[in-house]
Amino acid sequence: MKKIRFMDTSLRDGFQSVFGARALTDDFLPAVEAAVEAGIVYLEAGGGARFQSLFMYCGESAFDMMDRFRKAAGPDALLQTLARGINVVALSAQPRDMIDLHARLFKKHGITHIRNFDALNDVRNLAYSGQCIKDAGLHHQVVVSMMELPPGCSGAHDPEFYIKKLKEILEAGVPFDSVCFKDASGTSNPQKVYDTIKAARQMMGDETVIWMHTHETAGVGITQYKAAIEAGCDGVCLARSPLSGGTCQPDLLSMWHALKHTDYTLDIDVKKILKANQVQNECLKDYFFPPEAQKISSEVILSPMPGGALTANTMMMRDTGTLHLYPQVIEAMGECIARGGFGTSVTPVSQFYFQQAYANVTQGPWKKITDGYGKMVLGYFGRTPVKPDPEIVSIAEKQMDMPVFEGDPLDVLEPGVPKAKKILEEEGLPVTDENIFIVGALATAGGNKGLDFLKGFGTINVRKVEKKKEPAAKTESSRNPSPAQVSGGPSQYRITVDGKSYQVVVEEDGDVLAIRPAAAAEKLAAPEPAVNILAQLPGNVYEVFVRVGDKVQKGDTIVILEAMKMETQVTSPENGTIATLDVEKGQTVESGQLIATLT
Repeated sequence: MKKIRFMDTSLRDGFQSVFGARALTDDFLPAVEAAVEAGIVYLEAGGGARFQSLFMYCGESAFDMMDRFRKAAGPDALLQTLARGINVVALSAQPRDMIDLHARLFKKHGITHIRNFDALNDVRNLAYSGQCIKDAGLHHQVVVSMMELPPGCSGAHDPEFYIKKLKEILEAGVPFDSVCFKDASGTSNPQKVYDTIKAARQMMGDETVIWMHTHETAGVGITQYKAAIEAGCDGVCLARSPLSGGTCQPDLLSMWHALKHTDYTLDIDVKKILKANQVQNECLKDYFFPPEAQKISSEVILSPMPGGALTANTMMMRDTGTLHLYPQVIEAMGECIARGGFGTSVTPVSQFYFQQAYANVTQGPWKKITDGYGKMVLGYFGRTPVKPDPEIVSIAEKQMDMPVFEGDPLDVLEPGVPKAKKILEEEGLPVTDENIFIVGALATAGGNKGLDFLKGFGTINVRKVEKKKEPAAKTESSRNPSPAQVSGGPSQYRITVDGKSYQVVVEEDGDVLAIRPAAAAEKLAAPEPAVNILAQLPGNVYEVFVRVGDKVQKGDTIVILEAMKMETQVTSPENGTIATLDVEKGQTVESGQLIATLT
């Protein structure tokens, strides 16, 4: 009887798939210890969105988290992280020096294995990053990314395509220790999984370790795993209650049960696993579990949405009061995939698809080509599996004023370490390898989230279930609020207490999510404003670039809005003077909401 290996993904992919990667280290360390006590020796411990989310939403350093994870797991546990080819764990593609630094730092902080994938399956993006992982003394698990295409699409994502990519990896001399077929959306047809793994096994021989990774989002995860195992797969990714099933990996005990009376088994002590599950459930009892994370979402078969991205996106839509738009956005995503070149719907490409679909729904089809999607169809992240729709390429070229790029993405990226060092020195911050990587990896067009964290400006946005409180007596300021409610999301109110204005964000069930000082709409002693500057889409005010009284030119950036990890500039429609500024950094705004006025 063949013992099937498994990795417990609860405390990385589970966090991402349920909480949008927002989980505090103090809360889950007992679950790490309980897993090891139950005999689990291989755990996913970070990487992917669990890197940037620690800094952006949890007020923690991901490096500190990895150190604490290693200590809780003990010296012998195998700890794996997830890397995205040349993006590694960053918000954008990284230059060679940063890719090398990523591997060395993760080795330093207790990681033993790195699973390395490229959403476009462009082998060039795996070669250098894979070499750095091996050079750092880590186990490199190279990945072929999988999904099901939307109906009517063909030309990639079939067994022949995946085996072709595996051959390209071998021919390119990419160093690796094991191979993983990764279906982040859980949409691949089980027969396709069987045929792919069977062909890979025949090509690679019996010595190569072959792994399969999927999600239960579409309800076929266990069936996919059974097909993979019967075809010759050695290991699978599983999770445990309450971070299993739904958008997460298939459940460990369910998989154990599914293999009964077959030639395969999982080597586990069921009683010990149940005990570890009790600890994990207790650790997370106060967390908010989005209902969409705990159910089958069969529509993703038509518009592949990764489990790890689905709830991250719905959490952000909750934050911006646009959750009611989700069905329209997921439907629009199918067209974005069909016309975008068939890159696999996995980070960061899944986010490119969703961002473009979000823009198509909120601003009109293809009225705004988003930065990531536009650069992808233009070739700046590598070659897509098939050529993108020429019409979309043409629209992207015109809107972004960028030509099609056919070279190696790494060749156009300037070294990142010197730039990060300069920023740290100018800010008077310690110049350590960790700080260099934090600043380099979390830079965006609108600012630097890593620098914000290091300067103490990080925020904590972890959703937990608050205990119901007795309603307070109504005050004069609360009797006549001015609601800015968006159906399906939190309500926003502006109240005045002792002459000071506050923006209050309230969940549908009445729980208060945030209280912020409301931006004063200061007015100059000047004629009435002639021009209103409005938000083009819902989002959070990420950066404000003007003050009342500033003179601006047509096209100058007034604020940057952030929604769905996408930054959108709100610009001045003409020359003039800022008469009122009606928002402040950190505020949530709706589509059409007043940002500023211009005279």
